[in-house]
Amino acid sequence: MNFYEAVFIVRQEASSSHVESVAQEAVSVIKDLGGDITKTEFCGLRTLAYPISKCKKGDYVLLNLAANAEAVKELERKFRLNEDIIRFLIVKVDKLDNNPSALMKKHFKDNAPAQDQE
Repeated sequence: MNFYEAVFIVRQEASSSHVESVAQEAVSVIKDLGGDITKTEFCGLRTLAYPISKCKKGDYVLLNLAANAEAVKELERKFRLNEDIIRFLIVKVDKLDNNPSALMKKHFKDNAPAQDQE
């Protein structure tokens, strides 16, 4: 089995429960074909660098997965067929990183309480 990172963007009109159901569909596709999901991150609604299909914002989701090539091809096919997914990227990696992604680190940094400066 190979290791992959998959990131997809769901259009901004989708509710958070719908975003979770889209992610759950992706997880079930991989598990049905013998793969394994090691991490799922919901990075939240973020502004896009440029409009995509008239959308200015999108919900980002990151999946770390261990799967064979057949499972990844099926996942790509499902992503293409889903009208709520406006972009996706699946990249093969040497090993999976279970630490928070750069998007989540920035989110934690932005939402951290301000410390008193003396």
